[in-house]
Amino acid sequence: MNTEIKEIDGKYVVTLEGEMDTAAANEAEEVLKELYKNEGKEVVFECKDLEYIASSGLRILINILKVTMAKGSRVVLRNVNDDIKNVFKLTGFLNIFEFE
Repeated sequence: MNTEIKEIDGKYVVTLEGEMDTAAANEAEEVLKELYKNEGKEVVFECKDLEYIASSGLRILINILKVTMAKGSRVVLRNVNDDIKNVFKLTGFLNIFEFE
């Protein structure tokens, strides 16, 4: 699992690559903790190379969504493949995230 945050055009662009299983989610969370300090910048998760997400990965994304939206920002998931989108659908999270 590779997780990277870059600031581009006033947004945080987060690249998620590989499989976000439980072990990888713990490592990714360490990188993504930086987003909890976000003060109003849009957060875009680039998911084109994300192959799998476990419930622990979903929990991390939900927490970031809550914190970021509470500070007036927006969270977008971009280029999510059908398998991962189906996980969001099955868990009831499809309607709480914005997809591009």
